[in-house]
Amino acid sequence: MEQVQKGRQNPLGTEPIGRLLPKFAVPAVISMLVSALYNIVDQIFIGQGVGMYGNAATNVAFPLTTLATALGLLLGIGGASNFNLEMGRGNKEKAEKIAGTSFGSLMISGIVICVVVRLFLKPLILVFGATPEVMDHAMDYVGITSFGMPFYILTTGGNHMIRADGSPTYSMGTMVSGALVNTVLDPLFIFGFHMGIAGAAWATVIGQILSAVLVFAYLPRFKTVRLPLKGFLPRWKCLLAITSLGAASCFNQLAMTVTQIVMNNVLRYYGENSVYGSDIPLAVVGIVAKVNMVFMAIVIGISQGAQPIFGFNYGAKKYDRVRATYRYAGTVATAIAILAFLGFQIFPRQITSMFGSGEKLYYQFAIQYFRIFMLFTFINGLQPLTANFFTSIGKSTRGILLSMTRQLIFLIPLVVIFPMILGIDGVIYAGPVADGAAGILAIYMVWREFKRMPREQVL
Repeated sequence: MEQVQKGRQNPLGTEPIGRLLPKFAVPAVISMLVSALYNIVDQIFIGQGVGMYGNAATNVAFPLTTLATALGLLLGIGGASNFNLEMGRGNKEKAEKIAGTSFGSLMISGIVICVVVRLFLKPLILVFGATPEVMDHAMDYVGITSFGMPFYILTTGGNHMIRADGSPTYSMGTMVSGALVNTVLDPLFIFGFHMGIAGAAWATVIGQILSAVLVFAYLPRFKTVRLPLKGFLPRWKCLLAITSLGAASCFNQLAMTVTQIVMNNVLRYYGENSVYGSDIPLAVVGIVAKVNMVFMAIVIGISQGAQPIFGFNYGAKKYDRVRATYRYAGTVATAIAILAFLGFQIFPRQITSMFGSGEKLYYQFAIQYFRIFMLFTFINGLQPLTANFFTSIGKSTRGILLSMTRQLIFLIPLVVIFPMILGIDGVIYAGPVADGAAGILAIYMVWREFKRMPREQVL
C-alpha cells in the first residue's frame, strides 16, 4: 500500500503521459542532439578545412567514440534504470547506493579507457581501418581526443542519473554548454590558428571538460537522495545490478563499434578493387554515419525520456501507463523516422556537400549509399525504443537481444557475405535487409510483452 501511495505522489506515476513524456523527452533529445553535434560539427569543419582524408580520419576514429559512449551508457542508463525502479518501489536507501556507485564507476572507467588508448594508440588506429593516406590525420585526432574520454564518459552517463533525479533541463544544459564551446572553437582553431585536424580535436576536448564540470557541480545538489563522498565508492552488488540493466544500451554501442571496424576494413579491401578506391567509401560512410547520428539522437532521446516513466510505473505496477508511454513514444519516433527517410532519399547530394567537395565518383557513391543503405530508416525508430523499454522494466536479457539484432546478428554477417557476391555494392545492400529484420523483431517482441502484462490498474 505504501508503494502505491508513493506512486500516486510522484508525478511519474500521476501526471498525464501527454505532458510527462515531452517534459522528459525534449531535454533528452536536445542533449543527444548536442552530443551528435560534437561529431558532426567536427566533420563539417574538418571536411571544409582538411578535406576528404580528414573526413576519412574521423570515420576511423569513430569506434573510439562509440566505445566510450558504451561505457557511459552501461553505467549511466543502468544506474538510472535501477534508481527509478527502486524509487518506484519506495527503496530510497538502495536507490542512494545505486546512484553513488554509478557516478563512482563512471569516473574510474573514464580514466582506464584513456590510459588504454594512450598505450595502444597506433595498433588501435590500424585495427579501426586506417589507410596509409589517412594514418597521420587519424593519429593526431585520436591521440588528442583520448584525453577527453574521462570527461566524455562522465557526462554521457552522469546526465542519465541527473535526468533520473528529476532534472532533465539541467542535464540538457550540461551538453548544450559543451557543444556551444566546441562549435565556437572549431573554426577558430582550424581556420584562425591553422591547427588543422588537431584544432578540431582540442575543441572537442575543451567542450567535454566543461560539460563534465557541470555534471560535477550537480552532485551536491542531488534532489531525491543524498550523495556523501564515501557513497561514490562502487559497491559490488550495486554494480552488478547497474551493469545488468545497462547492458542492452552498452551492447548496442559496442555493436556499433564492432560494426564500424568491420565496415571500415571491408570498405578498405573491396574499395581498392572498385572504381572508387578505398578512401572515397571510408569518407562517405563516415559522413552518412554522422548524419544518421542526428536522426538516431532524436529517437534515442525520446527513448531516454521515456525511461524513468517506464521504470517508475512498472515498479509501481501501473501497467496501463507503461503501455500508454510506449505507444506515445513509438508514434513520435516513427514520425521522426519517416521525415529522416525522406531527407535521405531526396537530398543526399546536398547533405554530402555540407562536408566538403569531391570528385564525381565521390558524389556518385554518396548518393547511392544514402538512398539504398538508409532505405528502411522509416522503421528504425522502434528498435532502440523497444530495447530501452525492456531495460527500463528490468528485463535486461530481452533488451540486450534487441540491442544486438541489427548490428551484430544481422548487419555484420551481411556486410561480410554480400560483398563476396556484389563487391563494394554488397555493403550498401546489407543495410536495408538488416534494418527490416531488426524492426520486425522489435515489433513482435513488444507485442508479446504487452499481451503478457497485467491489464488491471493499481488503485
